[in-house]
Amino acid sequence: MSRRPLRVALIVLMAAVAVACSSKAKVREPAKLVRIETPKVQLSDAWSRHLGKGAAGRPTGLRIELQPDALFAAESGGRVYAIDPATGRERWVIPTHLRLCSGPTVSGDLVLLGTLDGEVIALKRADGQLAWRAALSSEVLAAPAAAGDVVVARAGDGHTFGLSMADGKQLWSFERTVPTLALRGNSAPVIEGNKVIIGLDNGRVTAVNLLDGNPLWEQPLSLPSGRTELERLADIDGALLGTLDGVVAASYGGDVALIDPVDGDSRWKRTIKSSNGAATSGNYVFVTDDDGVLWALDAATGAAAWKNEALKYRRLSSPAFYKGYVVVGDYEGYLHVFDLADGKLVGRTRVGKAPIYAPMVATDAALYVMNVDGRLEAVTLR
Repeated sequence: MSRRPLRVALIVLMAAVAVACSSKAKVREPAKLVRIETPKVQLSDAWSRHLGKGAAGRPTGLRIELQPDALFAAESGGRVYAIDPATGRERWVIPTHLRLCSGPTVSGDLVLLGTLDGEVIALKRADGQLAWRAALSSEVLAAPAAAGDVVVARAGDGHTFGLSMADGKQLWSFERTVPTLALRGNSAPVIEGNKVIIGLDNGRVTAVNLLDGNPLWEQPLSLPSGRTELERLADIDGALLGTLDGVVAASYGGDVALIDPVDGDSRWKRTIKSSNGAATSGNYVFVTDDDGVLWALDAATGAAAWKNEALKYRRLSSPAFYKGYVVVGDYEGYLHVFDLADGKLVGRTRVGKAPIYAPMVATDAALYVMNVDGRLEAVTLR
């Protein structure tokens, strides 16, 4: 019988660490927001709507996915939505009555989601009707990935499964041991050609063959270190970012790296502790660390171009690149806009009052933002 890992939410972990510290230690209070005297940009909402329970007030693998035909989203109460990205109106909504916790991912004619009860479900893209459902070994905390005829899904117990796109039948499985203590979450797998790149809870990155699940390579991003289980946390929980030059991965163990998908070697590595994903644009990779610092790194070398510490300890979201600016959300629902050239704060707005943890989606038309209470908003910039 396998040992089930203990998964803890990052917010709970931070609180526990703060309590465990001596009374003389300085509490990490979130930075107070300073008024931007002369905003360079103005943000406004084109439309907003509410999606059921949202993520039930906590970080999950639920996200929004924009496709040419619709903006797809889901909420923890089981509803899945296809929404007109221009108006926010429903094209269809389906109550699955399942405990959804990750996705959606759209591939071909299917919309794929994961559940807390260890299932992957596939809905028909045209009308949301159920196409198939597949039982895995544990909860599916990260959005499934798909390419060709294969769906790849990670389970919380360390298994990764390859499923048939046609009917959900298992094609292969791959397993790695999960540490005794791990953060609550998984990074979604990334498919690069015939390789599936996976960020593991032990701080390593591995690649398996898309068609049969056979391992191809495995490399450490961050090695667990420290005397206690808390100190040894090295999870890779943020979304892996595929770029033209490789795959960007960030670890709670303290490293961000650009990885060569051919052999897993790091083209560069930077000491930054992050449980979020990254964003990229042109010559930069943007990442928010777990102290609330926004970094702009040179995409070729990993060297820091600039950093901004104005939002320390505000539990920032992954960054997004929108119309030439870098945008991050925080735990009170604020969106903060930074100048690409020097990292200065140049604008701010608010999307509800709940934390923003789901990755934002940017297009030329709008920035789509979803908070943990289910508020979905299309934000525009002037």
